[in-house]
Amino acid sequence: MKAIAYEEYGSPDVLELKDVRKPNVEDDRVLVRVRAASANPYDWHFMRGVPYIARLMATGLRKPKHSVLGTDVAGEVEAIGNQVTRFRPGDEVFGFVGAGGFAEYVAAPEKLLALKPANLSFQQAATVPLAAVTALQGLRDVGEIRSGQKVLIVGASGGVGTFAVQIAKWYGADVTGVCSTRNLEMVRSIGANRVIDYTREDFTRTGQAYDLIFQLAGTASPSACRRALTPKGRLVLSSGDSPGRIVGPVARIIKAVLLSPFIGQTMRPLVAKPSSDDLQFLRELIEAGRVTPVIDRTYPLSAAPDAIRYLETGRARGKVVISVKDRSLA
Repeated sequence: MKAIAYEEYGSPDVLELKDVRKPNVEDDRVLVRVRAASANPYDWHFMRGVPYIARLMATGLRKPKHSVLGTDVAGEVEAIGNQVTRFRPGDEVFGFVGAGGFAEYVAAPEKLLALKPANLSFQQAATVPLAAVTALQGLRDVGEIRSGQKVLIVGASGGVGTFAVQIAKWYGADVTGVCSTRNLEMVRSIGANRVIDYTREDFTRTGQAYDLIFQLAGTASPSACRRALTPKGRLVLSSGDSPGRIVGPVARIIKAVLLSPFIGQTMRPLVAKPSSDDLQFLRELIEAGRVTPVIDRTYPLSAAPDAIRYLETGRARGKVVISVKDRSLA
């Protein structure tokens, strides 16, 4: 089968469309014929091996542990292992598979998949798993969002941010999004009550206080974010920008964790966890019309390096999709 593979860390130039062995169907695994995948910052961090601390924790010290990129997929069940009970061949599914998704086929544990929302295309469904689950868990589990709260989404125009705005609105929050000038109208269109243009205004110095800040982008320090929190407010940190190649945004997250016990506000990091239950919950919201994926660009599988290159610019509105219906693969 065809797949986007790499053997060393580096720029998108290390990615190649290659013939690789089709995955085996093990006892608890589902073989999915991939129709679409989506690119995430997760992917380019794995490709580059930065921040370097990630090499110790997950990606491989000297070279990548996994040779095929791609975490989010949507497609059709091709075959199932003998312990699989929830799916059968022909089912349309989506999920976060960890690695191997930029390929014609991927094998994933049953627990990482869910039935695809009936009202989404494969391309739309592929945008959901990592980004929407991150948004849901950040708001619900770590942020403890409540109806009527004032919620600030920093990075509201990105892959996670566009889902976070819509999910926060579903919870009944008053939502303010932070994004660049070119994305103001888009963020309003998905439900934000107000939008702050970070190129013209610093949200930490407006005088407005929020019950919950979800930091998905930017470099505002935990101390600066405190100025924009209510006395009992919560700051949820999920990545954010950082030029550091050794620990990246982890340093900022550690500062927040160390500071939190000594103040009235709560500052907590988010580590999203794959969850088929959360995928099913999101499927229900999507089928009810409460959440809609935002897609910026779609690339064929053969152009996956260009998709990653574009994602690295930080200018993507919503999600970047990779279609595996590539004529060059016929």
